Amino acid sequence: MITAIVLIKTSVDRIPEIAESIAALDSVSEVFSVTGTYDLIAMVRVRQHEDLAEVIPGSISKIPGVEATDTHVAFRTYSQHDLEAAFAIGLDN
Repeated sequence: MITAIVLIKTSVDRIPEIAESIAALDSVSEVFSVTGTYDLIAMVRVRQHEDLAEVIPGSISKIPGVEATDTHVAFRTYSQHDLEAAFAIGLDN
């Protein structure tokens, strides 16, 4: 699974509606409304790199009110869940 973090600039008067439209896309797992240079951050998860083109410029960027995107592809994912599973290997409860 490939994860991309998409930073999104939007029309500020439509942030909630734009966030809901982005969150409704199949490959988008979460959308965060944030402070700072960008208005929204979307987590996109796809099976192949080529799928990113369909989701980001093909869908997210075409939503009315989306002004710009900046995409970062994750090399590796770390989470608390992953760390707990790694420390539990070989341990019997």
